[in-house]
This record gives sequence, structure tokens and C-alpha cells, in this order.
Amino acid sequence: MSTPPTDTLLFDVPPPLTPVERLLHLADLYTRHNDSLDIVMLTATAPEPEVHVVSAQRLASETRVAVKAIHGERLYESTELTETVVRLKQLAVLSTASADYGIQAARELTALAPEAAVGCAAALAAETRRRHLSTAPVPDERLTAAQRTALAQIACGHVVASSSLGRDFTRSREPKVLMSTLRALEAKDLAERTPNSARAAYAGGPAQDRVRLTPAGITALASVLGLPLTEPGTAPRATPRPSPSATQATTRSH
Repeated sequence: MSTPPTDTLLFDVPPPLTPVERLLHLADLYTRHNDSLDIVMLTATAPEPEVHVVSAQRLASETRVAVKAIHGERLYESTELTETVVRLKQLAVLSTASADYGIQAARELTALAPEAAVGCAAALAAETRRRHLSTAPVPDERLTAAQRTALAQIACGHVVASSSLGRDFTRSREPKVLMSTLRALEAKDLAERTPNSARAAYAGGPAQDRVRLTPAGITALASVLGLPLTEPGTAPRATPRPSPSATQATTRSH
């Protein structure tokens, strides 16, 4: 068997994730974990008591890897950076602890994890840009303010899609992500739908399609995360910063 040319191998190997991209990928992993627990609770008559354990342990490991990646950047200590690392360590602890609980309690422990991971990514992106402006990623100029907001909402695990009577529509938190915006992102290969992977909108209803970022969508969001929105009238809530009190409350409930 012949060996492929070296230059071909180089093109086939994707570049390593930046710490910010890694956190956005981590948020997606938490969303998928939460969705899978929702589906199990709604469809299984008697769920296996440890069905979520392996996934929870993997999430804890991935979160610790993300912390190491941030330390690898060798950024000077700051309040923002310290808080980001602490929040991630809290997520790792909550994920580890969730493996020792039943599915319902485990789901509650990781409920806020996707949004927290995106908040950490936004804080890290801002810190990285402030300290290393010359090497910061170039913002993706293809994105409108509405699309940037939508990408962040998707990263937080806030967007699902479904259809009724032949009409597609989305469900999301404020600010709303319109179907037209989702289709524009899909056309750019920045977002995609995973069919029947999210809980139903109402008891007894069909599962919904989780909207997720593609690898290109993660890269695009990472390039603009934490930057101010330039179009007027767009709510600047796209990159939430997790509330320490909310995280502490979850920790106390454990």
C-alpha cells in the first residue's frame, strides 16, 4: 500500500482547537449530554441507573483538559481569568458528582453547564484579545449581528427546531433566533440540526431537533465572541457571563 504524499497529509489534519474553541466544543458536549438524559427520562420506562455515568465522567475529563489548555496559554493572572478557571473547575466537580446520582438529579447538576462554558469562552476570548491583540483571530466578517447572536444562543444550547403542518420553526430564548437566520447559518455551514435529539416541547409531543454549531461555526463564533455588536437594536445578551451565585447555588444543592 502506497503512502500518501506529505502535503496531502498536512491538508487532512485539522488545526488544533484554540482554548476558546475548546470551551465552545465543551458547551456542545454538555448540551448533548443533557439532551440524552432528557430523552432517556422521557422514553425509557425504567432507565438504567448508571446510563449517564460514562458520559458524565467524560465531561469532567474534558473540562479539566480545557483548564489545562488555558494554563498552557501562560496568560498573566487577572480577576477575569481566575474566575473563568474557577467556574470550569466547578463544572468538572459538578459533572463528576452527577455520576453518583440518579438521572433526574444528575440532569439538574449539569443543567447550566453549556451556558456557563460559553460564558467562560467569552471571558477568555476577551482576555486573550486584550493581551494579544496582534495574534487574535480575525472576526468573521460574513456574520451579521443577528447571526452572531444566534451562534452564541446555539452554543448555549438554547435553540431547537421542529415542524408542524409542513412549516418549520425554531424555539429559543430571548433574543429569538428566527428560522430565516438559522437557514442562513446552515447555508454557510455554520450550524446544523440533529434530528429528534432534544426533548419535546410538550408532554407526549415529538422530540425536537437540536441546533448545534458545526466545527466551522465554532471557529466563526470564537472569532467574534466578546466583541460588541455593531448593528443597532440587537440585544447584547449573546455571550452571557455565568452568575457566580447561580453556580454556587447549584453547588450547595449538591
